[in-house]
Amino acid sequence: MVRSFKGLEVWKEAIEIGKRVYEVTKDFPKSEMYGLVSQLRRAVVSVSSNIAEGCGRRTDKDFVNFLHIAMGSIREVESQLFISKELGYLDNIKLIELEKELDSLGKKLMGFINYISE
Repeated sequence: MVRSFKGLEVWKEAIEIGKRVYEVTKDFPKSEMYGLVSQLRRAVVSVSSNIAEGCGRRTDKDFVNFLHIAMGSIREVESQLFISKELGYLDNIKLIELEKELDSLGKKLMGFINYISE
């Protein structure tokens, strides 16, 4: 069953978090452009992309699989943000803000997964 991802709140929230990650990584050292910056940006884009891709799948089971992949990408971003903080690229306040946003999105995504899986 094909759905439209554009109306999904979890997709919209993933887009907003993606924008914030792009903003904070602008200030990372140039030496990280092809390392941590690239990895963080690809991981955060993967969240909204997998939600959207799942919407185009034929079955709820396939859709849920892509939502689980999006959940994994949320945790990947979170881990990379912790590394960024440890390396001194990200201050603790920004880390806490992003962590709260990612946690909120993760909870909403799990709720959505549970709703579709019923």
